[in-house]
Amino acid sequence: MKEILDAIHAQSAQPPTPTATVTAADFAALPLPDSYRAVTVHKDETDMFDGLATREKDPRKSLHLDEVPVPELGPGEALVAVMASSVNYNSVWTSLFEPLPTFAFLERYGRLGDLAARHDLPYHVIGSDLAGVVLRTGAGVTAWRPGDEVVAHCLSVELESSDGHNDTMLDPEQRIWGFETNFGGLAELALVKSNQLMPKPRHLTWEEAASPGLVNSTAYRQLVSRNGAGMKQGDNVLVWGAGGGLGSYATQFALAGGATPICVVSSPRKAEICRAMGAEAVIDRSAEGYAFWADEDHQDPREWKRFGKRIRDLTGGEDVDIVFEHPGRETFGASVYVTRKGGAIVTCASTSGYRHEYDNRYLWMSLKRIIGSHFANYREAWEANRLVAKGRIHPTLSRVYPLAETGQAAYDVHCNLHHGKVGVLALAPREGLGVRDPELRARHLDAINRFRTP
Repeated sequence: MKEILDAIHAQSAQPPTPTATVTAADFAALPLPDSYRAVTVHKDETDMFDGLATREKDPRKSLHLDEVPVPELGPGEALVAVMASSVNYNSVWTSLFEPLPTFAFLERYGRLGDLAARHDLPYHVIGSDLAGVVLRTGAGVTAWRPGDEVVAHCLSVELESSDGHNDTMLDPEQRIWGFETNFGGLAELALVKSNQLMPKPRHLTWEEAASPGLVNSTAYRQLVSRNGAGMKQGDNVLVWGAGGGLGSYATQFALAGGATPICVVSSPRKAEICRAMGAEAVIDRSAEGYAFWADEDHQDPREWKRFGKRIRDLTGGEDVDIVFEHPGRETFGASVYVTRKGGAIVTCASTSGYRHEYDNRYLWMSLKRIIGSHFANYREAWEANRLVAKGRIHPTLSRVYPLAETGQAAYDVHCNLHHGKVGVLALAPREGLGVRDPELRARHLDAINRFRTP
């Protein structure tokens, strides 16, 4: 690993010198270690939280830092030295073994064939984001070379069926890398399909570049893409969790696209961040005491109405055109109610529960639409990353942990103790490395650091 890091540091020498020049051939010639450190869950521990409520399950107990063998590289794949990664909610689900242990995904994938069988192991290397450097490419890879600095989106597809060729998210064998496949990004090395790779934004550090991937692409498809809500200028967009991982990107896309975000947050600090992004309509649901459920089994429509009135107070009497939904059970009834006639509720994730309940009269009689959205296709992920690379959309990184403390990072996300995204350093020895375009960075430094914990 030291030789790999030395080569990466030499490549980034500023200004470059003849002795610091490292070629693709040099990277390809670097010896690979037999093993690497990776954050894992163990198959023999999937019952460790049996009998506990979700909120009582602790990722710090289930996530391990193990030394694991380097996987075999197959055709169309790339092995990447991971400089940094980040925690997404799918890593939290994995650590809690909810809604089911991810080993069921790995077993199903393993049945596809010999190459897929590599993923069916008694441990699961998790993580669906990375920023790093290509070390090896498999047969047939022409777009990327060893030494290329990259980020990875998390869409893994086989594309052997016609269904995925109009929209890769519709491939029958569509999976999320690091969640439904093995060898994810919360590790020193990662194995990806080469078509998951995208150029690393040159003005960002490793940890900043690693943080947008999954949530940025998900928000782009959910809100901007024609496959999602198809947001247009002038739309009122209700953004749940606007200070969190997904919502912070939805807020940026709404502002960048000429829409008006109505940001729902859970603390004064998150409200402050949303206003710093440029949002004017902000609702602190904790401070205003919204309780959409009267008890475990019954919602309170009076709270829906109070919430709708609050939104109209902020929009000059208008209802919302689009609801950016991801909390799920806790908020879905209210989301359907407050959407304008003919509007859309676009939903993913369901972090507060998968079983949604709503009053269908407010959907069917007002011609509203519920749109399911999941991650992003290849093109959508590329477009979302392009906007980051151009400095139009910014990372929402708030805090960074070392790889050995990934359990604590996941715990923070599980307990909603964070805002924006929580990053993890893998091979990067410290924060602040990896910037290649300091001039572009200087123009956007305040926005890049907006979410950083004081």
